[in-house]
Amino acid sequence: MKILIIAEHDNQRLKPSTAQVIAAAKKLSDNIQLLVLGYQCGSVAEAASHLAGVEQVYLADAQCYQHFIAEQLTPLIVKMASEYDVIMASASTFGKNFMPRVAAKLNVAQISDIIAVLDPQTFQRPIYAGNAIATVKSLDDIKIITVRTTAFDPVETIDHSAPIVNAAPEPTHHTTEFLDLVSSNGERPDLTSARVVVSGGRALQSKENFELIEQLADKLNAAVGASRAAVDAGFVPNDYQVGQTGKIVAPELYFAIGISGAIQHVAGIKDSKVIVAINKDADAPIFQMATYGLVGDLFEIVPQLVEKL
Repeated sequence: MKILIIAEHDNQRLKPSTAQVIAAAKKLSDNIQLLVLGYQCGSVAEAASHLAGVEQVYLADAQCYQHFIAEQLTPLIVKMASEYDVIMASASTFGKNFMPRVAAKLNVAQISDIIAVLDPQTFQRPIYAGNAIATVKSLDDIKIITVRTTAFDPVETIDHSAPIVNAAPEPTHHTTEFLDLVSSNGERPDLTSARVVVSGGRALQSKENFELIEQLADKLNAAVGASRAAVDAGFVPNDYQVGQTGKIVAPELYFAIGISGAIQHVAGIKDSKVIVAINKDADAPIFQMATYGLVGDLFEIVPQLVEKL
């Protein structure tokens, strides 16, 4: 079985999710190759070549791939697909952007968000916000798979490097055009790969009060997250949202502060190693899954934590 993995990166750095997708792929086969699509991203291909289990890296470096537009990425992936049994990518916004289009072009069903590999045709994936696990089987000749990366430990980086081969860009004909990118730049760790995440909920009551979460996060060198309720209330931007409709995280330590524990939020944090919940409602659902729970007023507890750290 031959597998092609589409590497996730930002043209400068390889995202940790790629190493986790490789870990999932190794449960299917040891014949694994990577495709790096981007612009001026030679350093990304070099980093990818040092991931354990990778036999070869294809580098498609062209300006048309700079902004990772699905219509531009898809033609080359589809062209290469005939040489592979499986094409994989992370189930992040990166993979969700183009993998459905690849599946449609190949006329196969996509297998989304897998958390386990049972055999070369059978996989498990969460449904109903993680309350049930579906076992799915695919008989398609080419399997298009996205991986919930939090379910797999990343492969190691090794001294030996796999060969890097240049891949010629495939001509694209489409009406989609990149206009602008609005993103939040900060010094905090990336939310999906941070070792520690501090999240706040609607109980913070205002954007100004949410600074308490940011102060604690800065003390812990942590990423900042939020519940959907906090995002909908305008306390923080959308890219802070953690949960079923936000980002899936699995840090070593997760703080849920003023978060009740709605099923949609729990679906995004359940793989965290340690969960610390702070809430004044002793009956809040979040305490049912928390490793440690503290019942009390967050406006008293969080400043004390900040002061002690």
